[in-house]
Amino acid sequence: MEQLLDVIGATALVLLVVIGAVAGAIAGKIAGRRMPVYILAGIAGAVALPFILAALGIGIIAAGGLLLLLVISAIGAVIVLAIVRAITGRD
Repeated sequence: MEQLLDVIGATALVLLVVIGAVAGAIAGKIAGRRMPVYILAGIAGAVALPFILAALGIGIIAAGGLLLLLVISAIGAVIVLAIVRAITGRD
């Protein structure tokens, strides 16, 4: 886990937040409402998934570099946004 924190650094953490916010904004536009909820959910997913995978012992993230980290964060944002969409329902 410490290796991931060393790799991430402040710049990468900002990029994770930006990726999550963009994914949330796109989901909010598609849903047509609750944009702040989708943005926060996207940020949470984008930041959390790399840490969850590192805690599970998947070390490829730290070795994969920034590009792999950004791809995984985008996947995390999409997963959390899908969960939020399923919980809030389709209106």
